[in-house]
Amino acid sequence: MAQPQTDAMLLEGVRAICHCLDRAEDRRGYETDWRGRRFGHALGVALPATVEEVSRLVAYCAEHRIAIVAQGGNTGLCAGAVPIRDGGGRQLILSLRRMNRIRRIDPLTDSLIAEAGALLQEVQHAADGAGRLFPLSLGAEGSCTIGGNIATNAGGNAVLRYGNMRDLVLGLEVVLPSGEIWHGLRSLRKDNTGYDLKQLFIGSEGTLGIVTAAALKLFPPLRQVDTALLALPSCAAALNLLKALQTREDLPLTAFELIGEQSVRLVCEQFPDRSFPLASDHPAYVLIEAGWTGHHRSDAFEQCLARVWDDCGVADAVVAKSDAQAAALWFWRESITEAQLRAGPHLKHDISLPIAAIPEFVDQMDAALHSKFPGLRIVNFGHMGDGNLHYNLNAAPGVTAEKLQAWQPEIERLIYEEVAARHGSFSAEHGIGQTKVGDLARYRSAVELNLMSAVKNSLDPEGLFNPGKVIGLRPFDKACGDES
Repeated sequence: MAQPQTDAMLLEGVRAICHCLDRAEDRRGYETDWRGRRFGHALGVALPATVEEVSRLVAYCAEHRIAIVAQGGNTGLCAGAVPIRDGGGRQLILSLRRMNRIRRIDPLTDSLIAEAGALLQEVQHAADGAGRLFPLSLGAEGSCTIGGNIATNAGGNAVLRYGNMRDLVLGLEVVLPSGEIWHGLRSLRKDNTGYDLKQLFIGSEGTLGIVTAAALKLFPPLRQVDTALLALPSCAAALNLLKALQTREDLPLTAFELIGEQSVRLVCEQFPDRSFPLASDHPAYVLIEAGWTGHHRSDAFEQCLARVWDDCGVADAVVAKSDAQAAALWFWRESITEAQLRAGPHLKHDISLPIAAIPEFVDQMDAALHSKFPGLRIVNFGHMGDGNLHYNLNAAPGVTAEKLQAWQPEIERLIYEEVAARHGSFSAEHGIGQTKVGDLARYRSAVELNLMSAVKNSLDPEGLFNPGKVIGLRPFDKACGDES
């Protein structure tokens, strides 16, 4: 009878395949999520350099029943790329950081093949060097990886025009839980040959397969980008402005970002050296970006804004006259998350709604939360153009972290119930990870959950790929409120 192998013996097998970190001080940064709230012990951190090494590693882990947690830049907000603390057995982190090559760029077919460990910013620069555009844009683009973007179906600032990551992927190379490699790196725009298998792995958070490379869509570069920050009397006015610019003016919008009054005030407080370019007491602001691929009148952007100004109730505006001024306007949108961290205890909610439902939701939810939880500061901002709000909350002075934590379950239930009633989603772009598994079980039907379980059971019957994330193995019994 074979003797059980120790951790040290198992790590020797991993090291025979690829580079591996096993000292506690080397593992620590990989074992802790970006927000510092979740930590799980890993047997080690494997760093393969080729898809063949990933394949051999997966087969080895399957043989020895070692769970694998695939990890890119570890910048996610739902702790989906770190081991779970309990119940995961032996877990090995598989970092794709060494698989970071741009394998091919083809400007004629507007496609690029990048390995999963390539940073998003590196892919953007590679496309730019070939005279093309890769449009995915995130605050973490200097540290997040393409594989992580695919695993979480990343959204970002340009979804309004180009779609999210699911819309930007042409083909994938994936290592399956069996160790087999699916060579699906086709760059075709049309391929109607059965099920579109790549879609199974996009957004699956490493629970079904490990993406090792991707064929991505490229686009014509933008000859000019115009940016403006506008002050408005309400969320409803912001929605009217969006529709007017999209339909009446046919403006080539790249971004339409909503920024609530409290979001502006919070950034002003936490960055006192920066001066907000408008009065900071308007109920709503929108940051607009339009990108032009062809020739147009230099004043076309401002003319569009002028024509809708009165009808949409615009109170004030500033238009960037240079790239530096545009970056200064984007600062007020991109610094909100950092301002929340500096301000102390806070809660984050990444929700999506039908765009028409946003004004009523914001008005009603603001009133309900202020009434029920005095001492909350509503820091609402997000990608209004595609219906995605980061409806966040900060504790006002006098509200302790413990009190906010005690309120959290009731606050989240209140917000998510209203989102569900309006046919929205409790997770727009951040995914499920560890932190939202219970919400998935609560707000998705038994039919959906059982379909997800069936896919998971089929591809990963031993449950070794990213255990404890998204959904478990067993069929879901909605009546019991948990997996059966």
